[in-house]
Amino acid sequence: MGEILVLGNGVWLDADGNRRNEYRLVELMVSPDEIGSPYAELSVHHDVWGRCDFRGRPHPAVHANNAPRLAAALRELDDLLGVEAEPGERTYFGKAEGHGLEDPDLIDGLGPDLTDLM
Repeated sequence: MGEILVLGNGVWLDADGNRRNEYRLVELMVSPDEIGSPYAELSVHHDVWGRCDFRGRPHPAVHANNAPRLAAALRELDDLLGVEAEPGERTYFGKAEGHGLEDPDLIDGLGPDLTDLM
């Protein structure tokens, strides 16, 4: 077996707490490493986990409604695999930090506008 990739719909909560369905909200890949031990890689594909949206506008209510859910899922994955998660490499859209995303640098109250690659 090479890898198992889990794709599907996920649910995020908007600023008012309304549930929103999103295809590929997160992506989970499980694969054996070179000695056959399983490892998992979780990728997020939405701005609801960070302090700012992809345009750089802070969205504190959206972040507060979703970031704790991501952190809980990552802790659960740690417990299931019996190891602590290791953050991956920085991408254009951000970097993992602990069980969440690193906060962006704000300039005049705004984060970076990342929409040029979308």
